[in-house]
Amino acid sequence: MDITLIICAHNEEAYIGATIDAAIKNSRGKFKEILVVDNASIDKTAEVARAHDARVVFEAQKGLTSARQAGFEAARSELLAYIDADTHLSKTWMDVAERVFASRPDIVSLSGPRRYWGAARYRLWILNAMWAVAPLAYPIVGYMILGGNFIAKRSAIEKIGGFDQTIKFYGEDTDLARRLSAVGKVLFRMDFYAYASARRFETEGMFKANFVYVLNFLWPVMFNRPFTKQYRDVR
Repeated sequence: MDITLIICAHNEEAYIGATIDAAIKNSRGKFKEILVVDNASIDKTAEVARAHDARVVFEAQKGLTSARQAGFEAARSELLAYIDADTHLSKTWMDVAERVFASRPDIVSLSGPRRYWGAARYRLWILNAMWAVAPLAYPIVGYMILGGNFIAKRSAIEKIGGFDQTIKFYGEDTDLARRLSAVGKVLFRMDFYAYASARRFETEGMFKANFVYVLNFLWPVMFNRPFTKQYRDVR
């Protein structure tokens, strides 16, 4: 596939190297390139990313959608994959992506859930189990994207005018899914998963953080805007 991996990172020097290494290993080197968007970092994120063979672009405007847009503009592929800086691709991630985009020309985006690491075993079990609602919600809504694990076609993102940079964090992925669904099929599959740090849930509280995420899934669906405007950097 003609696919570029884009990793948006703000002060992620502790995580970005392992994320890049896992992406190279578990994709079996199939990415056209790995692009790290250094989103106004003041640490060694860019230096570490380059040391792990990623191309780095700098985006001075802090905010997740600004970083996503910068990656979109800098990448050279038709398929653009986005993961977070603390996310490791699963061994089957690339296989699922190849099958989906080879067999379904109507697909404009593919996304899937997280499986978590970095917390007590029982807490990880609860966090992972909460994804059981996704196969129920997705058919009802008709679209779903997890911002830390998705692929979208460049041509489709162009058609919808890119990422909404007025949204800084919460709800940006559901907003994207809603708008992409107007130009093609937005697919969510439970077997298209990636591993991610549970650090936000450990910092903000497991149930509180999940409640905020749920609200910011529902609000763009019902009202075309996020529920939560403020967000906290968790490092």
